[in-house]
Amino acid sequence: MCLDILRSRKSRREEPLGAHVPERIASREHGIDPEHEALLANSVGLALLVVLETLAPAERLAFVLHDMFAVPFDEIAPIVGRSSTAARQLASRARRRVQGAATVPDADLTRQREVVDAFLAAARGGDFDALLEVLDPDFVLRADRAAVPSSASTEIRGAAAVANRAAKGGARAAQPALVNGAVGVVVAPRGRLLMVLRFTITLGKIVEIDVVADPERLRQLDLAVLND
Repeated sequence: MCLDILRSRKSRREEPLGAHVPERIASREHGIDPEHEALLANSVGLALLVVLETLAPAERLAFVLHDMFAVPFDEIAPIVGRSSTAARQLASRARRRVQGAATVPDADLTRQREVVDAFLAAARGGDFDALLEVLDPDFVLRADRAAVPSSASTEIRGAAAVANRAAKGGARAAQPALVNGAVGVVVAPRGRLLMVLRFTITLGKIVEIDVVADPERLRQLDLAVLND
């Protein structure tokens, strides 16, 4: 129904008027004014609509159908043209954005170090399940062009996709370090700095890793060794 309405809007060339939040009405001395309650509920609904407008269409549809109408992901999947697992991830990503959790990275350096150490240990041991434990389901890895072969993508999305690669072993030359004041990883075999991994950690999960290998960008980073 939502998709049909969106298509009809395009054909009719309608212009959205934007959300109008009614002005507050003071409560009566003896209890809450019923009109006030109705307008307050309407205001909350309109505020949610404003937040939903910031989501991608597929994210918004998966979130609304599942969280507000309890539609199973198996039924949502064909509507958004994704697998059931992908539909679940869309709703999860939208839910975090609505709640605002994804915008608040963990500031505790001790906690950051624990998560980064767990990631490195899992990568070195080829432990796929342990990698999934520390990666957010909607994890994103971004790399500059100097960090990847010319034919490879500079962005990988999804915890499973990255865990598959990391679980093949490696990371022997990777060591924890402070990168611009946050815990990250440096890769410097025999003391020669090749790349830096910058982590975004939220609620104990790695949400993003930014891989920097361009020499000019590396020179702009503030790096410090972390002692065990």
